[in-house]
Amino acid sequence: MKILVFQHISIEHPGSFRDVIAAHGHSLHQVELDAGEVIPPLQDYDILLVMGGPMDVWEEAAHPWLVDEKTAIRAWVSAGKPYLGMCFGAQLLAEAMGGKVGLMTGAPEVGMSQVRQLGAVPLFADLPELLTCFQWHGAEVSELPPGARLIATSPGCHVQGFAVGNHAYGLQFHAELTETTAQEWSTLPEYATALEAVKGPAALPAMLAEIDAQIGALQSVAYRIISNFLAISEEVSEGQETA
Repeated sequence: MKILVFQHISIEHPGSFRDVIAAHGHSLHQVELDAGEVIPPLQDYDILLVMGGPMDVWEEAAHPWLVDEKTAIRAWVSAGKPYLGMCFGAQLLAEAMGGKVGLMTGAPEVGMSQVRQLGAVPLFADLPELLTCFQWHGAEVSELPPGARLIATSPGCHVQGFAVGNHAYGLQFHAELTETTAQEWSTLPEYATALEAVKGPAALPAMLAEIDAQIGALQSVAYRIISNFLAISEEVSEGQETA
């Protein structure tokens, strides 16, 4: 399958997902929207993967390309094609499909956490009820799109995961983390400010040590989520071909 990736900054990419995608024989085509790259014809791709970013979904005046991105996401998901959005990508899915996104009512989430998956969800097949994951966000989905289902939650953020139909998924947490991700993200002023606000000055070394200690658990969750999503995508694509 051909996978189209929407990126919003160069250092927020598919991360650890890339090795799993390559091992399954699928190809990635990454489009850097914040750098002015144009969305290609959607009919040329089978899967849409939408990554995180330091901007917010309502900042269309500062980032005019968000208008076209939301339109593309709405058309893609409405056509029943496989979608996976991480963090900002989940928020874009929510807004594009009629939900609402706003600043978190509590403190931003930054660092290691656990998320509870709800019920039998194919995306989380063969994973425990509590998922070890990483967070770095100050906005949240405040209202799900019509007909969407909540599939994961946590005390700090009610909507940690949701599904639109059986083909489109948004995850607020970052499953795609690699050993170097947090260090790279800490160079962004927006993320550095959130880190200091939540964990205090000079918090980065302790957070990096915590990630290092749990990287095995993080990547185990990442492997299973992307593998499950690829299996779901294959079923969806086969169903569309025979319909």
